[in-house]
Amino acid sequence: MALAALLRCGGRRARLPGWETLCSRWCLITSHKFYSSVYDPNEKTFEKLLIANRGEIACRVIKTCKKMGIKTVAIHSDVDANAVHVKMADEAVCVGPAPTSKSYLNMDAIMEVIRKTRAQAVHPGYGFLSENKEFARRLASEGVTFIGPDTHAIQAMGDKIESKLLAKNAKVNTIPGFDGVVKDADEAVRIAREIGYPVMIKASAGGGGKGMRIAWDDEETREGFRFSSQEAASSFGDDRLLIEKFIDNPRHIEIQVLADKHGNALWLNERECSIQRRNQKVVEEAPSTFLDPETRRAMGEQAVALAKAVKYSSAGTVEFLVDSSKNFYFLEMNTRLQVEHPVTECITGLDLVQEMIRVAKGYPLRHKQADIPINGWAVECRVYAEDPYKSFGLPSIGKLSQYQEPLHVPSNQSFNWGCVLTKQSHGKSCVNIKASGEEQLQKKRCLTVERVRVDSGIQQGSDISIYYDPMISKLITYGSNRAEALKRMEEALDNYVIRGVAHNISLLREVIVHPRFVQGDISTKFLPEVYPDGFKGHKLTDLERRQLLATAASLYVAEQLRSQRFLGTPRIPIAESKRSSWELSVHLGDGIYPVAVSKHGSSFSVEVDGMKLNVTSEWNLASPLLSVTIDGTQRTIQRISRNASGETSIQFLGTVYKLQILTKVAAELSKYMPEKAAEDTSSILRSPMPGTVVAVSVKPGDMVSEGQEICVIEAMKMQNSMIAAKTGKVKAVHCKAGDTVGEEDLLVELE
Repeated sequence: MALAALLRCGGRRARLPGWETLCSRWCLITSHKFYSSVYDPNEKTFEKLLIANRGEIACRVIKTCKKMGIKTVAIHSDVDANAVHVKMADEAVCVGPAPTSKSYLNMDAIMEVIRKTRAQAVHPGYGFLSENKEFARRLASEGVTFIGPDTHAIQAMGDKIESKLLAKNAKVNTIPGFDGVVKDADEAVRIAREIGYPVMIKASAGGGGKGMRIAWDDEETREGFRFSSQEAASSFGDDRLLIEKFIDNPRHIEIQVLADKHGNALWLNERECSIQRRNQKVVEEAPSTFLDPETRRAMGEQAVALAKAVKYSSAGTVEFLVDSSKNFYFLEMNTRLQVEHPVTECITGLDLVQEMIRVAKGYPLRHKQADIPINGWAVECRVYAEDPYKSFGLPSIGKLSQYQEPLHVPSNQSFNWGCVLTKQSHGKSCVNIKASGEEQLQKKRCLTVERVRVDSGIQQGSDISIYYDPMISKLITYGSNRAEALKRMEEALDNYVIRGVAHNISLLREVIVHPRFVQGDISTKFLPEVYPDGFKGHKLTDLERRQLLATAASLYVAEQLRSQRFLGTPRIPIAESKRSSWELSVHLGDGIYPVAVSKHGSSFSVEVDGMKLNVTSEWNLASPLLSVTIDGTQRTIQRISRNASGETSIQFLGTVYKLQILTKVAAELSKYMPEKAAEDTSSILRSPMPGTVVAVSVKPGDMVSEGQEICVIEAMKMQNSMIAAKTGKVKAVHCKAGDTVGEEDLLVELE
């Protein structure tokens, strides 16, 4: 049952039979006990809860609330009126226009919604107001429960300067640095010199990689101070910065903690979060390949000591940097639910949202430290609407014209919630359920979506806009060991269909199959080290190239035959329509390859570079996914696009390849076609992504040097400096501060 099935109907929410039941069942594997994914219906809880967030995390919270029998209120901006989280909630109220400052950060509007709907509690998700002490204080003043820690803990841990001092006092290992607010760029340079380069400049009130810059010299420190303070002000309303020693080539490993209001606190093992771009995580996993039991315990105990030092209550995360010798240093504490919390839920069996709600209601934790398992392995990939070929991911906007999550089944059977579906909430095995109707359908779901989870807040037709984070979903796979989890992730990425926006699936797939990642040889510098010239997509081996050519040629012939059979208008000469063999010319990259195809029943024998390959498929050409077997090797490919001139795009091994397939005669004639002259990009500056112009540094007639900043574009709250590709005079400026620009829009011309 797709999320899209929840629709507004006459001003009311349409409720389909069994929906509440289906949403309430979250099956997870555990070691010996089935933990808090079981909800006690006799345990008193909140009647109505407001989610002060949007997207996938709002949907995530709503799912647990349904399980617990809590009614939900969604807030939304005007552009999010038809968002999935709005459709899922029991009530939904608009809080303002698209800009976050006027909607999701608009405390006055949100407080008014709370009063009108009489919500008893608020879950802030992550980002936005989740670590805003003023918001928590205002809720408390009106008797509304904040699903998170109290204002003291938010203040203490949310401020990186204060949290570092508290960590020192709690005997937590800390990074050398300046324990005060940096006033201006000159002071930043002085402090950086005292600490010693390289240094990390970061927002005091920040998180999520925003407001962070690494500086290796004075010039980069001044530039980093400027951009970090601007990003911090834009993202958090607080431009204060601090500077600390940058630990080169570290791992980013964090500890999940859970504490109640009765002095109990647990550490729920670690998450490895080292694969990052622009200080934002891309791939996470639990547990880490690097930690031994002693280091894990030491990190966990320090994380709990810090939580107890501030009388923390709720779920929270203590982040550490870990060097090659397993020395670890406190980085920050996030006083909220983390984006990557699902991998912890997978290996422990805990529903962290449920635990947060229980703690906020005043209940003590139900578990002891000895009860917390590490059961199996979980991997999470953040699927973004980004072009990974531009700085490992510059935002892309647009409408999702086609969207299909991995391991898709017909819409009346689709249910992708839960990592490992082997136990029901009542503790029985899925395969032993004796039921009919909806319960029997649930049993089928458990078997269908085993070991894959997709946390998303979008659906086909959803818009990805410039106003919010470009995350499409979080894709999580689970296995009894790491190899199993990674193999399942590889298959899931191949089966993920996203059309209408650029996405980073090619990068994600390359990361999880890269030998260094598979061996666990990773650090926060993984991406720039593995791809020093930027990400270029999958590099085909000779065998893979032949497989792609053979598959593309077979698909081309299958489509020609279908066209003749169903449309009655052959696309190949009628005299050749009854032939069982074809000679084709396939253009791929810089090469042109002769390919011979012979049809034998439902399979094709294809000769490429003197090698014969057998290609077999059911050839369901109406599906966006094609399962193809090439000499016994199964591949899942996607046909992205094609046109009448033989040009086609195929997603193969995660990367989209552009090919042109022509008959031998057409290929000979194409040699006489004139070629289009390439544009001289050195004299023009185009926007590499959609965004807002923050500043323009030049005007017509100015002389600029190669590498000089011309303007600054902000996209999804990240600021990007646009520089001149060569030295020259400015001919024309086509933008001004405040303008909204699209990808490839012309910004500046040089003579």
